[in-house]
Amino acid sequence: MAPVAMRSAAHSLSDAQPVPFWLEDPGKPAALPALTSAERCDLLVVGGGYSGLWTALLAKERDPGRDVVLIEGREVGWAASGRNGGFCAASLTHGLGNGLARWPGELKTLEEMGERNLDAIEAAVAAYGIDCDFERTGEIDVATEPHQLDELREMYAEAERLGLAGGLELLDQDAVRAEVDSPTFLGGLWDRRGVAMLHPAKLAWGLKRACLELGVRIYENTQALDLAAAGPGMAVRTPYGRILARRVALGTNVFPSLVKRVRHYVVPVYDYALMTEPLSEEQLAAVGWKRRQGLGDSANQFHYFRITADNRILWGGYDAIYPYGGRVSAEMDHRPETYLKLAEHFFTCFPQLEGLRFSHAWGGAIDTCSRFSAFFGTAHGGKVAYAAGFTGLGVGATRFGADVMLDLLSGRSTERTELEMVRSKPLPFPPEPFAWAGIGITKWSLAHADTHGGHRNLWLKAMDRLGLGFDS
Repeated sequence: MAPVAMRSAAHSLSDAQPVPFWLEDPGKPAALPALTSAERCDLLVVGGGYSGLWTALLAKERDPGRDVVLIEGREVGWAASGRNGGFCAASLTHGLGNGLARWPGELKTLEEMGERNLDAIEAAVAAYGIDCDFERTGEIDVATEPHQLDELREMYAEAERLGLAGGLELLDQDAVRAEVDSPTFLGGLWDRRGVAMLHPAKLAWGLKRACLELGVRIYENTQALDLAAAGPGMAVRTPYGRILARRVALGTNVFPSLVKRVRHYVVPVYDYALMTEPLSEEQLAAVGWKRRQGLGDSANQFHYFRITADNRILWGGYDAIYPYGGRVSAEMDHRPETYLKLAEHFFTCFPQLEGLRFSHAWGGAIDTCSRFSAFFGTAHGGKVAYAAGFTGLGVGATRFGADVMLDLLSGRSTERTELEMVRSKPLPFPPEPFAWAGIGITKWSLAHADTHGGHRNLWLKAMDRLGLGFDS
């Protein structure tokens, strides 16, 4: 980028607050008191993000008499659930392509389950009166390079072959620019019903309120320190108390699991986003976007972007930063060099918005596994269940994961527990320094493919064969 353009991008960030836009909402509820005594319950849920909240809510819906406690180390929704882009997707497999590569025999079933799961989220938002700006406007995958256009056409043809193209529409350059106007767009694939836009923090806070209304006891600022067998159940120690539970569901995702063997399957990858100030009527007219879809470009190092209820643009993605040793650290939540890169890319995509400024810039850790979609399991003789590895697709898929955990804890076979996706595990990440080196080589190879017609080098082909990967 030319120096003048770079200075312009930097200037657009001069007033950006280094906090997640969503978490600054004035409707944020006050934190509930920490646990300071001993507790007993039928089900203890560890983690106050979407995974834990859906588990607690669905547990009470299944059995209103079940005694449920949820603990959260900070405040409900403060981590990934309050920092993401607000894309709530039906896909449980991180997209059709990833699902087809890994579970071709049950892909149609997984797609149908994903659609039902998104329908259920929409129904819960309505039933519990959760005001989270829910808009089922779909998502357009846009091509910004010729090879990406070919890949979108191939994906559409594959979806047609499988009978899964009902909600999909291929858009040529004129059609995609009629939806959202950027000189970089060459075409797109619009999933009309498979993705909803929402305010992610408001969803978490709404689920918190719904859980409380159903009788779930929630303790915030209550970290789970360790997990151990205790008679017929389990015991979890916290800084000021202890909880005895018949069953435990772990929704801790990117944070080190209380089941230590699970830790090798997940690494934190830091993702970053910008939020603009509200667009004027003239700026809105310049980009169109009347149907308010979510968008993502089709590169390996991709951007995701969407318009909010108050007509701001969220622009995120591209950089995916893995910290050596897989350490989750607040220091990684901000990365000015990434913010500048994102701002430059934004004005390349939307040059007609030159002069627009960013109000917020933030980052956060994504729980990433080698197959890009969640995995599940039990420990301690079936008394503990876990779900993790959602890899940036947790806004919708965590509800499905909550159902899986409850099924596993019940000990009964269900349609979900019989899935190969649920019964299998991803390959674990190697120890350092091999994880650092492998992820670094993979990131370089993906960037190289983006600039060389999508050509996957020998390293990426080897990773594909092994079922390993790294997604930005």
